[in-house]
Amino acid sequence: MIGYARVSMKGHELTAQRKALIALGVDEENVYVDRGLTGANRPRPGLREVMAAVRGGDTLVVTGLDRLARSFPDARDITRELLRKGVSLSLRGDVHDPADPVGRGLFALLETAAGFEADLLRMRTREGMAIAKAKGRLRGKQPKLSVPQRRYLLQLHDAGEHTQAEIADLFNVSRTTIYREVLRRSAATEEKKR
Repeated sequence: MIGYARVSMKGHELTAQRKALIALGVDEENVYVDRGLTGANRPRPGLREVMAAVRGGDTLVVTGLDRLARSFPDARDITRELLRKGVSLSLRGDVHDPADPVGRGLFALLETAAGFEADLLRMRTREGMAIAKAKGRLRGKQPKLSVPQRRYLLQLHDAGEHTQAEIADLFNVSRTTIYREVLRRSAATEEKKR
């Protein structure tokens, strides 16, 4: 039995997950961990190590599907790799063996569940942002320059007497901001022509 634990914030503790894995029969030296890494990203050192360590007949033990993957594509890829290697998956002690039809069905269901969970999280986040916006608490990123500053910046740019670097220094912004303001004006001009 080989265990995997993950916490997404560096300050969070892995103690509870480690204890749960040991209680499920995993030897402490067979626990692989990732700290401060989201499950939505597949490139995780601990996950890479555990996937390299498991062999046919092994059981990968996790305390929950969300510790293993938080996105549908990653859950699908991980479970496919486990299936290919002939590795069972234990979620909180429930072992799913890919060698039998029920196990394969459960692997497919787990893929769907992971995708469903991620979709629900995105939906809740959008709903929360919409509520915050309606209450005036979510205003988005504020522009670096006020309207009069933008007008003056564009006048200086159009005059052609200063470089973008000089204008950026004058307004205490990056050259990218200058470029963005010029593009924004061009887009607005094109829109008016239509």
